[in-house]
Amino acid sequence: MRLVAVDGPSGSGKSTYAASLAQESGAAVVPTDHFATWTDPVSWWPRLLADVLEPLWHGRAARYRRVDWTGGLPKPGPWVTVPASNVLIIEGVSAARRSIAPRLDEAIWVELPDPEERLRRAVARDGEASRKHLERWQAFERGWFAVDGTKARADRIVTIT
Repeated sequence: MRLVAVDGPSGSGKSTYAASLAQESGAAVVPTDHFATWTDPVSWWPRLLADVLEPLWHGRAARYRRVDWTGGLPKPGPWVTVPASNVLIIEGVSAARRSIAPRLDEAIWVELPDPEERLRRAVARDGEASRKHLERWQAFERGWFAVDGTKARADRIVTIT
């Protein structure tokens, strides 16, 4: 299975870019938003490995319980089945993290350089009630990306204007 990660700051257009890539390639997309929460932005990764990547690497369908963001606060959501396929795209903040880098066939960094515009877009997507959460999230991700060195390892950088 070919594994592609689409990573970058929130509000940059990663989901739109990944959807376009998936449509072109016929790949399945697993968003990190199906795992992350405001209070658990990155430590959920072992669940993605066990429930999604390991089965797919062994040619089996994967199944995981996604986070439901309806109403703006995360809660356990529906089960999602990911059929075995030749290409999987993991999309979202931390998708191309250092720990998965050796297994990635491609790491794509998507960015919109203006942090205020990223926040505006994220609030437009998630609702005004999420603004404070998104401000904290953006502060977290700046630190995460600085420590993880995600952008420096990217095979491709896509700048959204």
